[in-house]
Amino acid sequence: SDAYRILSDYPKLKFIVHCFTGTADDIKWIVKLGGYISLSGIVTFSNAKELQAAVPTIPADRLLWETDSPFLSPGPFRGKRCEPSFVVMTAQKVADLYQTPLTKLAPLVRS
Repeated sequence: SDAYRILSDYPKLKFIVHCFTGTADDIKWIVKLGGYISLSGIVTFSNAKELQAAVPTIPADRLLWETDSPFLSPGPFRGKRCEPSFVVMTAQKVADLYQTPLTKLAPLVRS
């Protein structure tokens, strides 16, 4: 609620929500205010069900994926040092959640 209140005061501000772990309701206000949503390896974690359910509600042109290296490695490497090359696993999980091939989703995503 604090972020929403503060960002609402700056309607022309472009912003990114780094390592997003929120809900579909959060996505609505972020998009409404012109924000972008960045997903890290957290989206691949087996206990991230609420986040995974919310991901397909992110408009593809407001979506980013990130490594957050050296932190937040995708599920298979959880707890280990994150490498930039792991972003492919994050992107693939996001494409799976969108129920679309990564090759079709990737050109729509901001970079």
